Amino acid sequence: MVDLSARTDRLDEYLDRRGLEAIWFAKPNGFAWLTGGDNVVDGDADIGIAAAGYDGELRVITDNIEADRLADEELPDRFDVESFPWHGASLADAIADRSPAPAAADFDVPGFDRVDGGRLRQPLTDDDVERYRELGREAAAALETVCRNLEPDDPEYEVAAGIDISLSSRDVNTPVVLVGGGERAQAYRHFTPTDATLGDYALVSITAERAGLYASLTRTVAFDAPEWLEERHRAAARVEATALAATEAAAAGDGTAADVFAAIREAYDAVGHPGEWRKHHQGGAAGFAGREWIATPESDEPVTRPMGYAWNPTVQGAKSENTHLVAADRTETLTKTGQWPTHEVDPVAVDGISTEPRELTAPVIR
Repeated sequence: MVDLSARTDRLDEYLDRRGLEAIWFAKPNGFAWLTGGDNVVDGDADIGIAAAGYDGELRVITDNIEADRLADEELPDRFDVESFPWHGASLADAIADRSPAPAAADFDVPGFDRVDGGRLRQPLTDDDVERYRELGREAAAALETVCRNLEPDDPEYEVAAGIDISLSSRDVNTPVVLVGGGERAQAYRHFTPTDATLGDYALVSITAERAGLYASLTRTVAFDAPEWLEERHRAAARVEATALAATEAAAAGDGTAADVFAAIREAYDAVGHPGEWRKHHQGGAAGFAGREWIATPESDEPVTRPMGYAWNPTVQGAKSENTHLVAADRTETLTKTGQWPTHEVDPVAVDGISTEPRELTAPVIR
């Protein structure tokens, strides 16, 4: 259950600052953030079948097909559910007709301002953190269960299917499943599954979602490990450790995503792979999106806490990735079971960040 008081306090401040009377969320992650519920019927749609709003009261507007189900199964009692005839109007028009104005929405509504819900969702609240911990453990357990049973002759798409089933059995969705066998993991950074077999090793990356929260992680399994794999994985892990230390420093000192990116770039230089950062994004803040923002050299996104961060540095054929919670008093790995091997990794020495060693995920060598 989401902490609705924490949500409404944040929204009251936003409405007052912007001189607005109401705000509405129909994108699935915005709807989930405000309600704790799910407004998705068609997974390909950009917006859901209902909008959740706040105008001093908590409201949901949807068509008459969905109203009873949402009230019964998806929404806290504090929400008033209003419906309109499915054939009579679009969701955007229904919101425009029924909302006080001026107002904002995270989708196109006639006459409304557009709001980017990402900054409203940061930082996480205490109830978000507890649900995030549960999701992280579940996602890691599901992925690691599949990875422990991999064989060199397994086709990538069968591995992906097994991951989907393992996570679905835990009521977790899988918007991203990447499975790369030895050849394709070296050739591409986004190894969408094919009928190729795994071969000498595999990289398996997922983003898992439940109740609007997202956790990302990667696991490496080697059957006949290439001689370069350990060095490249450790190099990527040192970049991840540096990114975490830079995130802590930025969050404590009102830093930005660009500050973290600068440390990441220095780390690539220090581990002997200076051009690798150009070949894939490095990750960023995570929470009610796979990435609330992705770090770039010029990004002015604030680094907040408590907040999830999923850094995913790559060095050709190797990747180091987990989702971590960065809070004022600690940093913890959310996507961790305690059953997968780890290794101690030193961040690169960058001005202003800690070089305290980190326990990060290691490859499994079989």
